[in-house]
Amino acid sequence: MAPQFVRLEAGVPYPITLEVADRFGAMNIELQWSVKGRDNTAEAVAAARKADVALLFLGLSPRLEGEEMFVQVEGFSGDDRVSIGLPKIQEDLMKAVAATGTPTVLVLLNGSAVAVNWADAHIPAIVEAWYPGQAAGTAIADVLFGDYNPAGRLPVTFYKSLDGMLPFDDYSMKERTYKYFTGDPLYPFGHGLSYTTFAYSDLYVTESVYAGEPVDVSVIVTNTGKRAGDEVVQVYVTDREASVPVPIRKLVGFKRISLEAGAEQTVSFKIDPRDLSLITDDTRRVIEPGEFDLSVGGKQPGFSGAADAATTQTVTGSFTVEGDPVELEL
Repeated sequence: MAPQFVRLEAGVPYPITLEVADRFGAMNIELQWSVKGRDNTAEAVAAARKADVALLFLGLSPRLEGEEMFVQVEGFSGDDRVSIGLPKIQEDLMKAVAATGTPTVLVLLNGSAVAVNWADAHIPAIVEAWYPGQAAGTAIADVLFGDYNPAGRLPVTFYKSLDGMLPFDDYSMKERTYKYFTGDPLYPFGHGLSYTTFAYSDLYVTESVYAGEPVDVSVIVTNTGKRAGDEVVQVYVTDREASVPVPIRKLVGFKRISLEAGAEQTVSFKIDPRDLSLITDDTRRVIEPGEFDLSVGGKQPGFSGAADAATTQTVTGSFTVEGDPVELEL
């Protein structure tokens, strides 16, 4: 529906008739208005110029991403996202505020990944807050003021673009999720920074097990920074000799630990044999003998630049599964 413009005088009441047809049985009714001719971007830029730090709260909302919606915004088609970037109006606002030279923090409020490539290159700090709920203001303020040391890790991959991505009605999983994506992500699954730093050493892994036996892993994690903080220790494995296509790597364990500055802790895992299994072409779940690569750290291994979390490390090793194949229940 095209916008309707009316002139209203301050302090004068006006009758309004709202006609609604409920077609879905669960409709919400809202009355919204905006002031014609107001330049919100100019107001934001003026405020940023006067500020010591500019905080930009951008992203998506249930008004933009959801099901059975009719969204008439660039980058969206009905209830589908056809772009993984921020809405253009938000991208333009971010660039205008950053151009003031005032140190800027981007706080993302969203329910799915967004490609914030420009922000990654030009904004000094980015906080992913998702849809944080009623205590959002306090929680975000604690992080920004340094009263709380964040330790969250991304549960999804943040891609740079949709280039080369298969449509979602293709179920091959090629180039999709951290398990099968061979490109260079903006931020990989498991990524996250801290106000302190962590080092990994003394990796131990059972060198050889028979198919069906668990694999023991341990590592020493040290807080090498000046502040207390949490670390999320992640274990990934790669099957090097699989008879069928398998993930590039697979998360098989993680633990969140708290360490004071200078403290260290031995963290142990027992990899379940099922996590070393695969599905054969005839749909059987089988643990095959062969060589497996192992990575333990606060992130996935093998990335560089912004995709590599600079405040943590990884250590790598390998182990062998021997004996005959073992079939498991699906």
